[in-house]
Amino acid sequence: MNVNTRKRVVIADDHAMFRQGLKGMLEGDEYVVVGEAENGHDAIRTVRQQTPDLAILDFSMPLLNGIDAARDIQRRSPETHVVLLTMYDDDTCVFEALRAGVRGYALKTQTSTDLLGALREVMKGAVYLSPDISDSVVNAYVSKTDIKSEVLSERERQVLQLIAEGHTTKSIAAMLFVSVKTAESHRTHIMQRLGLHNIASLVRYAIRRGMIKA
Repeated sequence: MNVNTRKRVVIADDHAMFRQGLKGMLEGDEYVVVGEAENGHDAIRTVRQQTPDLAILDFSMPLLNGIDAARDIQRRSPETHVVLLTMYDDDTCVFEALRAGVRGYALKTQTSTDLLGALREVMKGAVYLSPDISDSVVNAYVSKTDIKSEVLSERERQVLQLIAEGHTTKSIAAMLFVSVKTAESHRTHIMQRLGLHNIASLVRYAIRRGMIKA
């Protein structure tokens, strides 16, 4: 394959060793890695700068998780195909990823051969779901019906993740370019919508949803 026809790839994962391993597996006649990122915000920025053919995102990244990063990438760079790599096969997570525009949902327990096959399917315009994903997700996606609706807004999910990562209200406000009062309001609404009443419960919820690692 001519070097100019190789698919350009951005890899985003907070583990440098995993990024290096994935890069080593991909680079060759078919793909070239043009950028790397270690958190969701860097992933969005790198994709915007490089406009790659393919963005491979970890689900649980610091500052911004893979699903919300994918949603932003699809708005800013709709020509980029997004594949999510994760340990989570929860129906709600999978369906939310599909809603966000993710074209491939692959589990990290799969083999490198499986992943390469998944990337080829996505680059051909197909939607790839790991074989371990439940039939209920596939059927709901095909029929355009919901499994569960996300109770939090996109901004509230961002705030929840930052709270769960241990950031203070003041630092969250600075990172999101909002007032401290607005950040506090988001925190209150999150607790009300989820029916949770303390930080420990919010952290457990974020872990269950794959927003942060345990």
